[in-house]
Amino acid sequence: MHTDQILLGDLSEDGILRLTLNDVKRRNALSEAMLDTLRTAIADAGRNPSVRVIILAANGPAFCAGHDLKELTARRRDYDGGKAYFAEVMALCSGAMLGIVACPKPIIAEVKGIATAAGCQLVASCDLAIAAETAQFSTPGVHIGLFCSTPMVALSRNVSNKHAMEMLLTGDMTPATRAAEIGLVNRVVSEASLRQATSEMALKIASKSSMTLATGKRAFYAQREMPLADAYDYASKVMVENMLATDAEEGIGAFIEKRIPQWQDA
Repeated sequence: MHTDQILLGDLSEDGILRLTLNDVKRRNALSEAMLDTLRTAIADAGRNPSVRVIILAANGPAFCAGHDLKELTARRRDYDGGKAYFAEVMALCSGAMLGIVACPKPIIAEVKGIATAAGCQLVASCDLAIAAETAQFSTPGVHIGLFCSTPMVALSRNVSNKHAMEMLLTGDMTPATRAAEIGLVNRVVSEASLRQATSEMALKIASKSSMTLATGKRAFYAQREMPLADAYDYASKVMVENMLATDAEEGIGAFIEKRIPQWQDA
């Protein structure tokens, strides 16, 4: 892709798709165009059998500064004060975040710089996240009279209630080390080793059966919203179907025979 595009894509021979937010002048804000482009790219990757794992990274000093407030504010001049447009953008953002969760391919956020408001939501929506030690996270809406209600949804599903509420009520910046302590990111590395650390994790995951990964990701998010007994019932049915899959037969056989499995992704 050309560098004038707001989202860059690079697919390696190992099946690692690197999507890079590239709207540096706007601090990679989740503008209407960025949200639409990102949602489409994730959906396309989910259908592409050549893609095994997705890394979501960003160019510039900010990973993502959240919604484009200038773009939103400009629509206050609309006949309804911007209400219809605000609803449209929030629905588009929710759709993009849901698309990340629904994508059958594991998605790893590679975070350098700040991830604020909907940018923090973006990190929380990814399956995994690795942050540079210089990264910072916040849900700062309270500073401007706009509670981060939609970022709250993803944030509260990653960290405990009190940690989420502290971020939401104070709007303070959370350093990377603290973000790792509360479960917002998986690990923190030096900025110099960030790309290598993310790539190593992606390659490790990409070596697994894509069928197994898709089954597991779908089941993880589905069972999480269920009562305990229902979750066990659902997960048991998933396990039964998984056991009948070609790759499960191959993987178990390879384990017993002490050899490397040959995945068919089926």
